[in-house]
Order: sequence, then C-alpha cells, then structure tokens
Amino acid sequence: MLRILVWNEHSILNEIRTCVSFSVTVRSPEEEQALAPGYENTKDNKLDVITIGRASVDLYGQQIGTRLEDVGSFAKSVGGCPTNIAVGTARLGLKSALITRVGDEQMGRFIREQLVREGVETAGIVTDPERLTALVLLAVENDKSFPLIFYRDNCADAALNEDDIHESFIKSARAVLVTGTHFAKPNSDRAQRKAMRIARANGSKVIFDIDYRPNLWGLAGHDAGDSRYIASDAVSEHLKTVLPECDLIVGTEEEVLIAAGAADIRSALRTIRTLSSAVIVLKRGPMGCIVYEGPIPDDLEEGIVGKGFPIEVYNVLGAGDAFMSGFLRGWLRGESHQTSATWANACGAFAVSRLLCAPEIPTWPELQYFLEHGSTERALRKDEAINHVHWATTRRREIPKLMALAIDHRSQLEDMAGGDAGKLARIPDFKVLAVRAAAQVANGRDGFGMLLDDKYGRDALYAANALPDFWVAKPIELPGSRPLQFEFTQDLGSRLVDWPVDHCIKVLCFFHPDDPAELRQVQIAKLRSAFDAARKIGRELLVEIIAGKHGKLSDDTVARALTEIYDAGIKPDWWKLEPQANAAAWAATDAVIEARDPFCRGVVLLGLDAPQAALEAGFAAAKTARTVKGFAVGRTIFGDVARKWLDEQTSDEEAVAEMAKRFGALVAIWERP
Repeated sequence: MLRILVWNEHSILNEIRTCVSFSVTVRSPEEEQALAPGYENTKDNKLDVITIGRASVDLYGQQIGTRLEDVGSFAKSVGGCPTNIAVGTARLGLKSALITRVGDEQMGRFIREQLVREGVETAGIVTDPERLTALVLLAVENDKSFPLIFYRDNCADAALNEDDIHESFIKSARAVLVTGTHFAKPNSDRAQRKAMRIARANGSKVIFDIDYRPNLWGLAGHDAGDSRYIASDAVSEHLKTVLPECDLIVGTEEEVLIAAGAADIRSALRTIRTLSSAVIVLKRGPMGCIVYEGPIPDDLEEGIVGKGFPIEVYNVLGAGDAFMSGFLRGWLRGESHQTSATWANACGAFAVSRLLCAPEIPTWPELQYFLEHGSTERALRKDEAINHVHWATTRRREIPKLMALAIDHRSQLEDMAGGDAGKLARIPDFKVLAVRAAAQVANGRDGFGMLLDDKYGRDALYAANALPDFWVAKPIELPGSRPLQFEFTQDLGSRLVDWPVDHCIKVLCFFHPDDPAELRQVQIAKLRSAFDAARKIGRELLVEIIAGKHGKLSDDTVARALTEIYDAGIKPDWWKLEPQANAAAWAATDAVIEARDPFCRGVVLLGLDAPQAALEAGFAAAKTARTVKGFAVGRTIFGDVARKWLDEQTSDEEAVAEMAKRFGALVAIWERP
C-alpha cells in the first residue's frame, strides 16, 4: 500500500528508505526477459544508455516576455530530465532507452509515440492505470526568469519501483543514467539503486545527473518550480550515498554543492572526489564546463575545458539535458573529454537559444553543421541554415515513397456541378468516397496519401485522418490565381495554426522562369510567405510548380524555375512537378534539388488530367530521376467518375470501385520494376 506524504526537510530525515513498501516478486531470467518485450541482450542489439526517471508533458507558453498568469497558448512536447536525455542521445546517434511510468491516457500515449518517432527504445516504459502522466507549465518572463509549475501530485513516473527494473533490460545497455529527482522518493530511490547494482555487476557504466529541483524534494512551494538551490543537509547526505557507485557525475555549480553538502564549489568537488573516482563534469552555463578526471586542482580552471559558444539566452530550461546528451555522445563513444565537453557545450547552446526542451536538442547532422560552419547569429533560432537542418532531420517520420490521390480540386468540381445547388452540396460526400477508394488501394500499406481541401473536404479529411500513417496535404492557393493569391485570407498564420501537425501545406504556383521579372518577383514573395508560415508553425510544405501552362517546356525549364525559388531561400519539403519529356530534363532537376537542398523529401508527379497512357510514359521518364518519389494524380482518377456521380448515373459503391481501379492501376504502373 502506498502512503502519500507531504515532503519537507523533516520528512526527508524520516528514513527515506522505509516510508513506502511495495510487494516484490522474484522472477526467473526468462520471466524478466518477457517483461521487457522486444529486447534481446545481444551485441548487435546493445543499447548505449538507459535513462531512468521523470517523464512529463511540457506545456511552454508561446508568448515571450510575460507572466505565466498571462500566457494565452502553449506549445506541447515531451519533458523530464531523463526523457529529454533519451531523446537527445538518440538524435545524436546513440541507442537510447527510457525507464519510467506514464498514465494510461492521451498524454501517456503521446510520450510513448513521440519517443518511438525519436528512435528511443520504449520497452522499459510502464503504463500506470491508476495515475496520470506528469505535466509541466512554463513561461519565459525574461532572460532570467522562467516561472514553471510541476503537476506531479501522485503522478505516474513518481510511482516507479523496483518491479519496473528488469535485469535483462539493464544488462542490454552499456550505461545506465540515474537522476537526482528520483532519489527523492523511497520507491523510485530503490528502483534506481537496483538498476545501478545490476549495471555495475555486469560491467556497465553508471551516470549520475544530479538534476536538483528543491521543490521536488519538498523544500519549496508549488510556485517555486524554477528554484535551483536550497541548501539541505538531508538531501546532501542522501545524495552522498549515490556518489560512490558512479562512473560519471554531472551537475551545475548549485547541484554539485547540494550533492556534496559544501559551502563553496572547490570544497564540494573535493568532497565528491573523496567519495567517488568518477569523472566529474561541472556545468557553468554560458562559461561552458570543466571536466575533472583525477584530483581536484587548487585552480579549478585547470580541469579539461571544452570550447564554449556564447549565445543569447532565450530559455534555460532543458539546457542541461541537451548538454548531457552531447557529452554522452562523446563519452560513450570513446572521444576525449575535451571533445565531449565541446559537443556538450554546443548542444547546451542550442537549447538555451530555443523555447522548448527535447524538440530543440540538435541532431547529429545539425551539430556537425554548426561545429563546421558556426553561425552569424547569437540567437541560433534565427539562423535559417541551421534551422533548416534541424527541421529536416527531425521530421515526424520518413516517407521514402508517396502515391497520392489528389482531390483537393475546388473550381474543377464546381464547374462539373454547373451552378446546381444540389450538386454543389454533394461535393463533400464525393470526396469521402474518394478517401474510401484510396484506403482500399492502400490496404494499410505505407506510402499512400491524399490531397484534400478544407472547403469541400472537411468530412473527407476526418476520414483520412482515421487511416494510420496516411499522408495528407491541403491547398492554400486561390484556384487559378496568377499571380498567386491565398484562398480565404492572406494571413496564413491565423489560418494554419489550427491545422493538424501532420498535415502538409500545399501551394500551387503557375511559374515559368521566362515570365516577366515583376511577375516572378510577386510569385516568389508569396511562396516565401508560405514557406515562412510553414516553418513558424511547424508544418511541412509542398510547392507545386506548373510551368507548361504559360510557356514552353524545354529540358532546363523546371530546373531554372526551381533554382530561382531556391535562390529566394525557399526550401520546401516536397515538390510537385509536371511530367518532363526525357531523362535529361529530370537529370537537370535532380542536380538542382540535390545541390540546393539534400534534405528535400523529393518530387511527386502531378497528372494534369492526362489519360493513363500518357501518365505511364511520364512515369517511365520520371523513374530515371533520383529525387522523384511518387505521384499525386487527381482528375485522371476521379474526373469521369465525379461527373457521372453528380449526375446520379452511378452509385456510391460503383464510384468507389471505379476510382480504386484507376488509382490501383497507376500504383501498379509506378511500382512496376
């Protein structure tokens, strides 16, 4: 039976190891293995690090420079020190896993799903049916004040206990990372110590992130979540018992002071050294860090110092987790301490220059880009080149191929309705039938999707959203506009903010490189505003270019158009392009995309209402291109069917069957060797 206590310094002194009792079950190694599904302790499947402790949903205020009381909207992400580190190390190329608990509700599932997207092993995450997932609310009041509230009353991760630590799982890792907060409760304290014993018994490293939050030890009120240091003999004495079992100890100056129970940093480091031979990493914020491998010198600056990166402070929350991720990328791969410290400092610089925690930790390509090229911006979040690498290497999922049924058409279907109010009212129903047809062809396979609009396609969008891993793009252009105009409103920010996070923005632009310069300038400015809006709100962008409608298509026409758009700083996730005549034209397009944006997802072919035989020839030429990943075809599939259905000459089922037949035929042609 669990006793819930109000923790203060006196209750910490009250024999922390005996306040809560849990039943303990002795299991065979085979049973232990079964409790960590999907994991085998083999060299090929060896984890680099397992992190243990907090897992929360972070809600960070999007209005900067205001009190938490006045924040109007929040950005959501996974959070909690060990969860952030699991994400950060995975992004940097390590095999990481997390041991924690989450609630059996939407926020718990969000954490699980996001960790899977990040490549973190989730076999150690327990779903707790009795408790809610922890929450954190934060505001950026200024560059020194970051008020935050921890919602952790009887939360899921705080209930972590020894039964959640499985020997076979711990043995599968080269290192285990324990966190200071989870030594604050008896049950989670015992869980972490069990993991440490198993790790040491099997030759694995033990890493200690001191992670000191006074109010999570009962030393400060709910409104003091941003408090970083309150001296406590009880906390210090307790943490001292952890230090001898560690191989790496990492903390800020305040955290080192609490771990040692000393009044100054030199004495604290020397106290830790008397208790542990671990490598000690002292984090010093904007001054970088110092690594101490042996005796603590009289001059603390004589430790190993990594390169520092002076940047503007935007939000310090999560900086330590990013720092730890960078350090572990080096330390666990045998790099020098100086290299590990440099990587750690760089990762910390990224975190403090951005708003969120885990989502802002750099990926390995992003870190390498920064170390090689640096930045002209003190606020790294303003560096377009770095931000593009970050965006492109943290997309929600890989899409190596894409075959889409495009029925985002508005004006074409309106023309088919011929002004008949009854037919116009039926267009939304027809789009739902198109979703059924596409789903029938996809049959649960990856690589399928649709283009749907939010003028007539609301119900179809709901239907498409219910299909697992189904790609959806929605148009924003005013149909037929040249120069390009947006539909409904020119204020994209207010329109796009309520779009689902995995919906791709599609914008069609009739653009020919031989158009008058003034027209091209207006077109590109509009495309740039779409690109900026997409990046600001975190949505993918597909740019559809049709050149042949307003000029001659030669082998270099499309390549020239794309070059001009890239020159304006526009880097869409996808291109949608008309079929080109031959392999030479596609080779020119390949060369532009690969040189200007190697992170581009690729090209999908549009159909332009061409008959199937013409599309087959276009597919054959396009398949010579490295950047073409599929097609997004519409009227070839639905055009004739829509006319008959609107005229009530065919039934719903017949319409679905015919569209599925035509879509399936194009899929078969595309997938033909």
